[in-house]
Amino acid sequence: MRKLIWRNGLRASLLLLTLSLAAWSAPVGQKAPDFEATDSHGKQVKLSDLAGKYVVLEWFNHQCPFVKGQYDPGKMQALQKKWTDEDVVWLSICSSAPGKQGHNSANDANAITREKGAHPTHVILDEEGAIGRLYDAKTTPHMFVVSPEGVLLYNGAIDDKGDLNYVDQALTEATGGKDVSVAVTKSYGCSVKY
Repeated sequence: MRKLIWRNGLRASLLLLTLSLAAWSAPVGQKAPDFEATDSHGKQVKLSDLAGKYVVLEWFNHQCPFVKGQYDPGKMQALQKKWTDEDVVWLSICSSAPGKQGHNSANDANAITREKGAHPTHVILDEEGAIGRLYDAKTTPHMFVVSPEGVLLYNGAIDDKGDLNYVDQALTEATGGKDVSVAVTKSYGCSVKY
């Protein structure tokens, strides 16, 4: 009887593992899931319309201490400016639901972007969490890099909690014609407030 329970438990665990892996919608090396959204200025943004450019997706919540740790000293803004000056499209996405930490109106999001001196190409308010769930964004920050061909090149943390910035490294390597040496890392930060 114990063997049967163990086997059924193992089968159930393997099934759950398989389902959770299958549910992850944004595997590195494959086409990045397309989406269309309205940015904080009312402009339509569609990922597939950005073909031909590198695109960074940054999940943020300006009330999260980990996001503050990137923005307060100016690290995220410097990275945004460096790469948007190189014609990279930077999409800052907030998937905080109404009433949850980090949720803002479009006007408030624009004011915060100005106040922080941030340099994203677009700020997208994903109130229903559709884009966040499409990419399985787990934390703020959670970072993704998409190639000009629409292939996901990087998924994970902004940095190694030290001197190595994974997004900067991925973009430097990719724009230099090299393979991304660290394509997947575990993101860290506050949970996305779906």
